[in-house]
Amino acid sequence: MAKQLRRADAMPCHNQQLDSSAAAAAAASPCPEAGEPGGGPGQDLAGGPAKLPATNGAVAGPAGDSAEGPQPEEREPEELFSRQLGPQLKLLPMNDQIRELQTIIRDKTASRGDFMFSADRLIRLVVEEGLNQLPYKECTVTTPTGYKYEGVKFEKGNCGVSIMRSGEAMEQGLRDCCRSIRIGKILIQSDEETQRAKVYYAKFPPDIYRRKVLLMYPILSTGNTVIEAVKVLIEHGVQPSVIIVLSLFSTPHGATSIIQEFPDITILTTEVHPVAPTHFGQKYFGTD
Repeated sequence: MAKQLRRADAMPCHNQQLDSSAAAAAAASPCPEAGEPGGGPGQDLAGGPAKLPATNGAVAGPAGDSAEGPQPEEREPEELFSRQLGPQLKLLPMNDQIRELQTIIRDKTASRGDFMFSADRLIRLVVEEGLNQLPYKECTVTTPTGYKYEGVKFEKGNCGVSIMRSGEAMEQGLRDCCRSIRIGKILIQSDEETQRAKVYYAKFPPDIYRRKVLLMYPILSTGNTVIEAVKVLIEHGVQPSVIIVLSLFSTPHGATSIIQEFPDITILTTEVHPVAPTHFGQKYFGTD
């Protein structure tokens, strides 16, 4: 399941294997940190116990860097914002692979081929985590050697819904991970005069009211499109508590608007940032 990043604890001194003669000296004089004479991992410069932060994480150094080195500046506010909205907003754990994909998607000089390749990879990661949020049940299978294996399998009753047009970019990633899943569609466009989102088309599985729904929309900018789509799903008997919004990028305003409107809904994304790559649909489908 998606969860917050866990920073590593402060690393101990490298010399852990000590002989009996050195053990007593080591107990009286712990390994000093580089640049901090007399200050071991468990002591501050005054000789007392080091003060650890309240949350599970590495101790910040003089420049605010953690034991893992500098972190992306926007990630800490991003995680704080996620905690403020509660468990309804889930972020994929950040790593260099995801950051690289985000960078290529945002790069205006990236070729369309590189853009699509990176987008498809990022979509796959989001879809796989979205499937991880769906219910499983235990099952027993027999291996070719006759061994009984205790495993799990999806509970029946899941489906995907893409918000056209950009949401269709995520359909193949869902089919690659769950080939038999049924996918519905919603077409929502903004009225030129009122700028309000208007539903033009909706096609769902007839029993969608009994299914868990993966609602696919890559960019949550204002959140208005997703809000209108959820309203249509509610009209078809779907409860917000069984809807998981799969997106690649979200703004704080977009995520907040959706969760305030539907407190039971779940949003899964890779990033919450004030500036979202709203060019995604045009570049992915080659209409930019």
